[in-house]
Amino acid sequence: MANVTDLQSKYSKLAQEYSKLRAQNQVLKKGVVDEQANSVSLKEQLKQRDQSLRKQEQEMDSLSFRNQQLAKRVELLQEELAVSEAKGKKGKGKGDSPSQHGLQTQNVFDEDLQKKIEENERLHIQFYEADEQHKRQEAELKTRLQELEKDSEQHQAVVGGLTTKYMETIERLQSDKARIEVKSQTLEREAKECRMRTEECQQQLRRCQSELNRQVKQSSSVIQEKVPFNDTKMSDYNSLNVPPHNRRHQLKARDVAAQALSFIQDLVAALLNFHSYTEQRVHIYPLDSSIEPISPLNQKFSQYLHDNAAYVRPLEDSFLQLHQSITEDTVTVLETVVKLKSFADHFSSYTHFLQKILPYQLKSLEEECRASLCTATLAAKNQELQSDMKRVTSVFEKLQNYINLLALPSVQQDALPQSSTSAVFTQLAACLHSLHDAIKELSKHYIQKASLEQELPTITQKLCTTTECLLGSLGSLTNSTGKIATFFSNNLDFFTSPGYSPRGSTVALNPLQAESMLANKKKAAAYIHAIKKPRPQSVPYREALSNRRILTSSTESREGLTQQVQQSQEKIARLEQEKEHWLLEAQLGKVRLEKENQRIGDLEVQLKAALGGSLNSQTAAASTLVHCHEEADKELEAAGKESSTLCTSLVGMLCTTPTIEHVGDEQSREQLIKTHYMVRVGELTTQLQISDSKAVHFHSECRALAKRLAIAEKSRETLSEEVKLANQNITRLQDELTTTKRSYEDQLSMMSDHLCSMNETLSKQREEIDTLKLGSKGNAKKNKGR
Repeated sequence: MANVTDLQSKYSKLAQEYSKLRAQNQVLKKGVVDEQANSVSLKEQLKQRDQSLRKQEQEMDSLSFRNQQLAKRVELLQEELAVSEAKGKKGKGKGDSPSQHGLQTQNVFDEDLQKKIEENERLHIQFYEADEQHKRQEAELKTRLQELEKDSEQHQAVVGGLTTKYMETIERLQSDKARIEVKSQTLEREAKECRMRTEECQQQLRRCQSELNRQVKQSSSVIQEKVPFNDTKMSDYNSLNVPPHNRRHQLKARDVAAQALSFIQDLVAALLNFHSYTEQRVHIYPLDSSIEPISPLNQKFSQYLHDNAAYVRPLEDSFLQLHQSITEDTVTVLETVVKLKSFADHFSSYTHFLQKILPYQLKSLEEECRASLCTATLAAKNQELQSDMKRVTSVFEKLQNYINLLALPSVQQDALPQSSTSAVFTQLAACLHSLHDAIKELSKHYIQKASLEQELPTITQKLCTTTECLLGSLGSLTNSTGKIATFFSNNLDFFTSPGYSPRGSTVALNPLQAESMLANKKKAAAYIHAIKKPRPQSVPYREALSNRRILTSSTESREGLTQQVQQSQEKIARLEQEKEHWLLEAQLGKVRLEKENQRIGDLEVQLKAALGGSLNSQTAAASTLVHCHEEADKELEAAGKESSTLCTSLVGMLCTTPTIEHVGDEQSREQLIKTHYMVRVGELTTQLQISDSKAVHFHSECRALAKRLAIAEKSRETLSEEVKLANQNITRLQDELTTTKRSYEDQLSMMSDHLCSMNETLSKQREEIDTLKLGSKGNAKKNKGR
C-alpha cells in the first residue's frame, strides 16, 4: 500500500507539472496567435500600401497623359503663333487694330502656358514626395516582416520544444498509469484473498468469542468468590489486587496514538513552512535584502526564525517514540507512559521559542506600519495581526501547562489524582479548539492584509509569491489544528475513562502493578500454550508385549541384514564413484577442448600476425601446448582422487569411507529415509511455489509491457500523423513564402522600371518646357522690338 501511495503522490505531482506546462503552452500559443494576428494585420497594411501605390501609379499615368495633352496643346499653340506671326508680317501696313488683337491673344496664350508649367512643376514635386514616402514605407515593412519572421521561427521552436516535452511527460504518465493499474490489479487480488481470510477469521473469532464468553463467565464467578484481596489495615498490600490485562484498551490506545502521530506530523510540517516563509518575508518586506540591508531587529528575527527546525522537529520525533512505546504487550496509562515527559519537554522548548520571537514579530509589524506606503487600513490589519500573535502564543502556553500536568504522573506517583485527570483532558480539548480559532483568525487577517498589499504600487513578484506560500502554510496549519481539536474531542471519553484499576478500589494503577500484570499475562499465555500442545499417547501393555516378540525375532536376522546392507551400500558407493569419475572426465574433456580451441585460435592469430614467423615462436607455442596437456592431466588425477571420497546423486551427497559400520533396525532406517525424502519434497515444493510466484509476476509484467507497447504504438502513430501534418504545413508555408517573395521582387522590378521610364519622361518634359520657355521669351522680345 505504501508503494501505491507513493505512486499516487508521484502521479499527482506529474499531473501538477503537466497542468503547469499546459498553462505555459496556452500562454505561448496565445503569443503565437497574437504574433500571427500582427503578421496578418501587417499583410493587410502591405496590401493597402500596394493599393495606394497602384492608385498613385494610375495618377502618374493620368498625369503623364495630361502632360502629353499639354505638350500637344503647346505645339498647337506654337503653330498658331507662327501662323499669327506670318499673318502679322503680311498685314503690317493695314493698321494698328489687327496688331493689338494679336498681342492680346498672345498674352492669353502666355498666361495659359505659365499656368500649365506651374501645374506641371507642382505635380512633379508631388510625384517625387510620393515616391520617397513609398520607398520609406517599403523599407520599414521589409524590416518589420523580417522581425516577424524571426519571432515566428523562435515561437515555433519554443512550441516544438514544449510539444516534445509534453509528449515525454505524457508517455511517462501513461507508463506510470499502466504500472499502477497492474499494481492495483494485484492489490485487488490480494484484497479478495484478505476478504476471504477475514471472513474465515471472523467465523473463527465468533466461535472463539462464544467459547471465551463461556470461560469468562465461569472464571468471573470464581474470581468474584475467591480472588479479591483487600487489606483494610495495611493499604500497601492492596497492590496485590492486580487488574487483568485489557487488550482492547491497548489496541485502541495504539490506534489513537497512530492517528495523533499523523496529525502531529501535519502540524509540524505546517509550522516549519510558516516559520520559513515568515523568514523569507522578513528579508523581502519592507526592505529587500538583495537591494539594501534590512534593520538589525529584522536580522535578529530572521536568525531566530532560521533555527525553528531545532524546536519543531523534536516534537515529531518524541511523539514517534511515544507511539512506538505503546504496543499490545504493554500497559498504557499516564503512570507508565514515560515517553510523554520527553514530548512535554520538547513542547515546552517550542513554547519558549514562540515567547522569544513574539516581541520581534510585533516590532516587525510596527516597522511595516512605519513604512512610507503603508495606509491606514493596512496599519489596522497589522495591529490585528499583533493581537492574533499574542493570542496564539498564550494558547500555546496553556497547552504547555496541561501537557506538563499529564506528563507528571509518569515521573512522580500520586502527582495527579484520578478525579482531576478528566478535568485536565476536558480543559486540554477546549484549549485545542481555542488554538484552532486563533489560527483561523490569524489566517483570515493575513489574507486581508495580502489583498491590501496587492494594491500597493511598489509590490514585487517575489513578495507576491512569498505571501501566497505563507497563506498556504497558514491554511494547512488551520486544517491541522482543526483536525487535532476534533480528534481530541471525539476521543475524550477514551482519554477520561480509566483503562486499568485494581479490583475493589478507584486508586490509579502504579508501575509495580503494571509489571505484575504483564508477568501474569506472560505466565497465562505460556500456560495456555502448554495446554494446547498434543500429549504423546501411551502404548497398551498387550501391544508392547507383541512388539517385544517381533523385536526379539528380528534380532536373529539382524546380522545377515546388516551384511546385505553393507554390500549394497558399497556397491552403490562404487557405482556413484564411477559415475562421478566419468562426469569429471567429461567436464575435463570439455575444458581441454575449450583450451585446445583457444590455443588453436591463438596460433592462428600468431600465424596471421607473423605470416610464417620464426622458429622460436613455434617452439614457444609447442611448449605452451605441452604445458596445457600437463596441467589437464594433473587436474584429471586430482579429480579422480576427489571422486574416490565424494559421491553425489539426485537425492543428495553421500560421503563414504570403507570402515563405516551401519547399526540400526528396520524402523530407524525407514524413518531416516522418510525424513530425508520429506525434506527433499518440502524443498521441491518451496522451489515450485517460488517458480509459480515468479511466473505470475512475469506474466503481470508482460501484460503491463504489452499495454505499454500498445499505448506507445498508438502514440507513435498519432505522432507520425502530426509530424506529417507539420511537414505539410511547413512545405505549404515555404511555398507561400517563395511565391510572396517572387511576387514582391517582380513588383519591385516593375516599379523600378516604371519609375525609370517616368523619370525619363519627366526629364524630356522639363527639357521641352525649358525650350518652350526660351522660345516664348524670344517671341516676346521680338514682339516688343516690333
